[in-house]
Amino acid sequence: MLDFRLDEDHEALRKTVREFARDEVAPVIGDLYQREEFPYEIVAKMGRTGLFGLPFPEEHGGMGGTYFALCLALEELARVDSSVAITLEAAVSLGAMPLFRFGTREQRERWLPSLCAGEALGAFGLTEPGGGTDAGALRTTARLEDGQWVLNGTKAFITNSGTSITRFVTVAAVTGTRENGKKEISTILVPSGTPGFSVSPKYSKVGWNCSDTHELSLDDCRVPEENLLGERGRGYAQFLQTLDEGRVAIAALSVGLAQGCVDECLRYAGEREAFGHPIGSYQAIQFKIADMEVRTHTARLAYYAAAAKMLRGEPFKREAAIAKLVSSEAAMDNARDATQVFGGYGFMNEFPVGRFYRDAKILEIGEGTSEVQRMLIARDLGL
Repeated sequence: MLDFRLDEDHEALRKTVREFARDEVAPVIGDLYQREEFPYEIVAKMGRTGLFGLPFPEEHGGMGGTYFALCLALEELARVDSSVAITLEAAVSLGAMPLFRFGTREQRERWLPSLCAGEALGAFGLTEPGGGTDAGALRTTARLEDGQWVLNGTKAFITNSGTSITRFVTVAAVTGTRENGKKEISTILVPSGTPGFSVSPKYSKVGWNCSDTHELSLDDCRVPEENLLGERGRGYAQFLQTLDEGRVAIAALSVGLAQGCVDECLRYAGEREAFGHPIGSYQAIQFKIADMEVRTHTARLAYYAAAAKMLRGEPFKREAAIAKLVSSEAAMDNARDATQVFGGYGFMNEFPVGRFYRDAKILEIGEGTSEVQRMLIARDLGL
């Protein structure tokens, strides 16, 4: 028997995060967004609420929940603001999760408790200026020398990499050549402040203005040999698993933005009058909002289905790609339609839909573009 209802614990979590987003995020995020400031106070409050530790065991300072619990939290946060949601998503999915999945006991004991508490952030350094989706184009190198990894290269668009609470970046690097001539790729933990590791000024972005994003440079940067994360040469497989899980999380975030557009339009359609009637009484507006709700509902079912297979330990690459594709496009379409419903006010930064419109586009790009998702789906179908 199929049952899409949330259990009591998940429903309680959703309610708690929804209230947090309404009471703690909504009143201040507009000003922070305009000033392009990282939301340190909000992050600290999320840490005290336990959101950064949701999918991790209690022995590491976590809440003992599941990855699906994280997805529910991301959806509720993104209904109000995506900068805050992506800060949580990247901190958990890209920062802490690889450490939890592949790290040694010593590495987990050193880093995970502060990450779960939201007192520290980790980042994932994969993308480079000359290659994002094409991991085979990776140019950052790491060689062993006198018991240390010596890293050289540049990373681009790295989230949570330059805050005052960022403690490390997990760097994907070429560590050798395989017998078949292909690159051997490994991942290495590089603590913030390591000599030779520099963080460029923050990017000027179209959206996600409260999210921290930087280019990183490694110039003969040296870290201990034991900073290798997981097995040498398994970095490619590790970040493929990381990206599959991350796509489900980004799908949940996208659904939150799409739902936020519906929420704002329903409120506005009841308040705004034109020609003597609320605009919600006109069929043109009704149909537009109905289409927005259809997209949101469909996208939510897609990420629920992907999360269900992930939690059962079944292959979920295709479902993750479907969820990410459907949800990100729903977010973009809903943001565009919400701006149209609001008319001129939708083009003003003081209204949430203007922020949603600026934030939505990156969802079709990050964690694999829409074209990459279609490629993965087609490949999984045997094409």
